[in-house]
Amino acid sequence: MNSDYSRRKDCRLCSSNNLISILKLEPTPPANAFITKEQKKEKQICFPLELFFCKNCFHVQLLDIISPKLLFENYLYVSGTSKVFVKHFEEYAKEILEKYPLSKNARVMDIGSNDGTLLQFFKGEKYFVLGIDPAKKISEDTSKKGIETITDFFNYELALKIRKQYGPISLITANNVFAHIDDLVDFVKGIHHILSKDGIFVFEVSYLADVIRNTLFDMTYHEHLSYHSILPLMTFFTKNDLELIDVIKTNVHGGSIRCIVQLQGGIHKIRDSVDQIIKEEIEMGLNDLSVFIKFAENINLQKSKLLELLKKIKDENKTIAGFGAPAKSTTLLYHFNIDPKIIEYIVDDNKLKQNLFSPGKHIPIVSSNIIYENTPDYLLILAWNFAESIMKNHQEFKKQGGKFIIPLPRLEIK
Repeated sequence: MNSDYSRRKDCRLCSSNNLISILKLEPTPPANAFITKEQKKEKQICFPLELFFCKNCFHVQLLDIISPKLLFENYLYVSGTSKVFVKHFEEYAKEILEKYPLSKNARVMDIGSNDGTLLQFFKGEKYFVLGIDPAKKISEDTSKKGIETITDFFNYELALKIRKQYGPISLITANNVFAHIDDLVDFVKGIHHILSKDGIFVFEVSYLADVIRNTLFDMTYHEHLSYHSILPLMTFFTKNDLELIDVIKTNVHGGSIRCIVQLQGGIHKIRDSVDQIIKEEIEMGLNDLSVFIKFAENINLQKSKLLELLKKIKDENKTIAGFGAPAKSTTLLYHFNIDPKIIEYIVDDNKLKQNLFSPGKHIPIVSSNIIYENTPDYLLILAWNFAESIMKNHQEFKKQGGKFIIPLPRLEIK
């Protein structure tokens, strides 16, 4: 197709070729490929978006890979724009320090550190902090703020340099990053090399069980190469001389898991949460192909319901705008065939996205002030995981007679 695209033929956790397609979504451009007005004339390439199930280790993944440079070097998402996320990371840091206390001279490193939202809470506790992030502008801005950030992708080669310069790291975090990496073997080899003997690696990812349970198909986009569950991860870490010692469920992104990992035979005991979650996954059938077939059927049902509602609204000559332009919105807009004829514009509080156009569909992204200047009848909340805070912040829209549509996990009008 082009040099920015490739397709692998084996499972990224166990290297098996015993893979089967379980969900074929509409091809899309990269989910964060927002464009300027001038770029609208250029056609954006759509890449395949298809989920595969490994019959050997039960890992769910994309095999179509877009170059990480294309996806992340000009990244526009910043954690600090969401009050929900800032609060989440503050509680996250507090919980980790309570459960796994660090010595005073411990070093903390965040992979995919973005604007330093999580690291600022560790810095506030007087720990040495270091960020790693490939997004050039965001990294530069974060370093200027006083949180040292290396502009690069984390891998084994970079781990060698970091260990040499800074020594072993006691706490390594990676949030919504572990799903983005194609070569996970090289990544965890880097973690193994850099982690101190008593250290922990903590990562948070969207949880496959919640994606299936709540039909959150729009969590599928090219940045998310892996859709993690504990069954395959246990085996993977053991094979790479690491061990999973704790799993905590969280509500972010419609349902996520926070996994705590240490070097094989490390100082911490394996907690009951690991066995408990494996038991739940087997009961749910995350190792059974039929569960994923049912998932695909549920998506088609959700599509019919939403399109029927939107058509009815348009037939009544009512106006619809979107709220939130997260990566997941690209998948939803494409798979549900929603274009500028249906939603006139999308509001987003991230200033970096404002005055741009959505990937492929080219729907204008504007400031939320617009909904009070040119009030639509309905707001379709594309950032559905923040629906509660969006509705709370925009009670005035409701007072003016506006209504909110929440497409997932259940179609609701509020």
